Amino acid sequence: MTAAAPNLSRRRLLLGLFGAAGSAGLFFLWRQSRSPVDEVDNPLQLSEAEWQQRLAPAAYAVLRQAATERPFSSALLGEKRIGQYCCAGCEQPLFESSAKYDSGTGWPSFTEAIAGSLGFQTDYKLVVPRTEYHCSRCGGHQGHVFNDGPAPTGKRFCNNGVALTFVPAADQG
Repeated sequence: MTAAAPNLSRRRLLLGLFGAAGSAGLFFLWRQSRSPVDEVDNPLQLSEAEWQQRLAPAAYAVLRQAATERPFSSALLGEKRIGQYCCAGCEQPLFESSAKYDSGTGWPSFTEAIAGSLGFQTDYKLVVPRTEYHCSRCGGHQGHVFNDGPAPTGKRFCNNGVALTFVPAADQG
């Protein structure tokens, strides 16, 4: 019986060490919330102070700090005119109005982006990996893309409305 006691203690020690290592790994994944960002084309690089001066507080929180606005809070949800949805940080066109649809989620949603307008990275903030997208010019966080959208793409680009501006077709030059 005395020989079993040291084996039991070693077993508990090893299980404890494996458990601690696994917990540390999960914590690291949680803290490491995003993968490296795709390279930004034609970058608009400003200091944080310049971004804060350029953007309203809510837009700054979303575009520069990857916050998420409250659902159903964007005036762009009801926007029905023909035009383009542009990055609120740098005015780069991101989506055509023809790609917009009502996903029922409370955020402006699109089936596809304008080619080359977005960069992508993996986001682990909710432990389960998601694909985050950002403006390819200024790197501003826009939202996440999901594979539950309508045909023909099956994609749902779920965008923070405060990260966008709408430019009606009549105003495009």
